Amino acid sequence: MKPVAVFRHAPTEGPGYFATFLDEARIAWRLVRLDEGEAVPASAAPFAGLAFMGGPMSANDDLPWTQPALALIRDAVARGVPVIGHCLGGQLLAKALGAEVTRNPVKEIGWHPVTVEDGPVAKAWLGEDLRGFTAFQWHGETFALPPGATRILAGARCANQAYVVGGIHLGMQCHVEMTPEMVRTWCETGAPEIAASRASPAVEAPEEILARTQAGLPALTTVARRLYARWAEGLLR
Repeated sequence: MKPVAVFRHAPTEGPGYFATFLDEARIAWRLVRLDEGEAVPASAAPFAGLAFMGGPMSANDDLPWTQPALALIRDAVARGVPVIGHCLGGQLLAKALGAEVTRNPVKEIGWHPVTVEDGPVAKAWLGEDLRGFTAFQWHGETFALPPGATRILAGARCANQAYVVGGIHLGMQCHVEMTPEMVRTWCETGAPEIAASRASPAVEAPEEILARTQAGLPALTTVARRLYARWAEGLLR
């Protein structure tokens, strides 16, 4: 089987639980370290799927890898290679498909509820029983839905939380890939950003985030497993 290419944009924003899922499912994968200057592949053909993780930059930033990554996403969609995007990755997928990425009305950092849309696409990806859950958030921007996309998750302070395109491509604003280590690291390295953003009603203090992690993370991982399993069904074998 071809490997899944996993794109890292920042050292602290690796694949997290997504890598654990791939390993447990015995799905080969390769980390592409864009944060270390590794080149974006010219074609999606060598891969079973593409995964784009988060990052502190904007999808609108003119970085060395931005345009090549957008071109690779468009190539993957044209070839039927499944793409999954987490936060920045979801924004890159949306932008590659013609949607705008703009500033969200408020910055969201911490544990915040999202609701599952009532429709067949959402049920196919998240199950018949799930109506909502508490997601992990860390973003100041948001994406519009690209043409042909179906929203499957919504939020009160950020409307578009996840969408599906073409039945196989998944873009998310929330972070479902979190591990305990990632949450702790982000709270440490992101403390200045949190301090500067406390005017937002959707920004939690580091101690509040950490206190809620023990209860929130197992349920979030259960949701992640559902989404990843559904996405993996489309991987090119």
